[in-house]
Amino acid sequence: MTSDLFGEEPSRTSPFAKGVRNSVSAEAVSASVPLAERIRPRNLAEVVGQVHLLGPGKPLSLLFERQHVHSLILWGPPGVGKTTLARLLAGAASSQFIALSAVLSGVKEIRAAIDQASEYARAGKATILFIDEIHRFNKSQQDALLPFVESGLVTFIGATTENPSFEVNSALLSRSQVYVLNSLSEDDFGHLLKRAQAELNTEVVVEAEAFEALCAYADGDARRFLNLVEITLLQTKAQGLKSLSLSALKQIAPSQIRRFDKGGDAFYDQISALHKSVRGSDPDAALYWFCRMLDGGADPRYMARRIVRMAWEDIGLADPRAFTIANEAAQTYERLGSPEGELALAQCVLYLAIAAKSNAGYNAYKQAMAHVKQSNSMPVPMHLRNAPTKLMKELGHGTGYRYAHDEEEGHAAGESYWPDGMQASQFYQPTERGLEGKITEKLKWLAQRNAEARQKK
Repeated sequence: MTSDLFGEEPSRTSPFAKGVRNSVSAEAVSASVPLAERIRPRNLAEVVGQVHLLGPGKPLSLLFERQHVHSLILWGPPGVGKTTLARLLAGAASSQFIALSAVLSGVKEIRAAIDQASEYARAGKATILFIDEIHRFNKSQQDALLPFVESGLVTFIGATTENPSFEVNSALLSRSQVYVLNSLSEDDFGHLLKRAQAELNTEVVVEAEAFEALCAYADGDARRFLNLVEITLLQTKAQGLKSLSLSALKQIAPSQIRRFDKGGDAFYDQISALHKSVRGSDPDAALYWFCRMLDGGADPRYMARRIVRMAWEDIGLADPRAFTIANEAAQTYERLGSPEGELALAQCVLYLAIAAKSNAGYNAYKQAMAHVKQSNSMPVPMHLRNAPTKLMKELGHGTGYRYAHDEEEGHAAGESYWPDGMQASQFYQPTERGLEGKITEKLKWLAQRNAEARQKK
């Protein structure tokens, strides 16, 4: 993540925003400092976006009002203000602020932070311990925080771009409230642009198409937006131009401007072309569209998600290795980043394109879901019910259940696993391609044994 949340939000000028303790230095900052840092919000009223959390009466605004902070985790994409909010919360609660980055820190740094917090406590001061990218800490590192969070020595604030449910220990997660931050919108970027123009002391007008390109490049990330705005506005001003056009923007920063709007038709047309090339078993065309999108600025993480989806939707059980390769390619990208991790994604695209194809599992899921939505909620048959207690056994739960491992061939031939009175359906109809050819043979064998067993009854 990061550390920036900027701008001004007209709807957030409620009285409680006034007088919030300024936790960011108000001293003049050198022009050599990046624009994103220079216009970092100094109070709540300057924050852009996150109205669902910071609007009047919303969860985080109430914390500012009460000048009290509990342990919490800020979850959201890069550049939406997680660090800035943590600092402002520390100021609102009149707490000391200790910041660590999980990328650069370990147990040693945690202990040093705790020692510092202990000194503050002896002086009667509360401490907020902020850990950026908390998902980078392993289990033992996260566990090292627990005693001090539980004792109240520190109030923990974590920031993460990853799902806390998967990346944060359950013990630490249970002691923290999770708040989800959203990417910034074009309106938010409009506020940032005005502030940037004022800070840079320039009246250069950004034309509509150029502004849209800047927003597309930023992809909801305030820091990326401001970094490019600083470069382009200063160069435009130096050239004596009064406006910034799209063509001028491409000349100033040709490698950074996207070739397509990430939310527009061109983007989705290209991802569609990639998906259909994989489905059509054309590895070269698939690789072309993959590289075309990367070159145009598509987020590799988004590409990775779509690639995993392709493995499940278009290959399925015809080649289960596809799921493993797709997941491992996505994990490799997370570990290596760009550009090294993109090679794993590219080779996964090639594998998916040449793998045996089947949408039988995908179709089976859709049919089963439609069937469930249209049918009544019929009770579970007694022989299939769980019986963990004596009372439930006395009520007949589990009575008559046949344990398949004790049956011939490990198969309880003729048994029914459907609700009583419901006709059995066949949602999954595997193809003859790849592993599904073997699955087809197995299903035929099972059906024959079931038919023979039921004829004997």
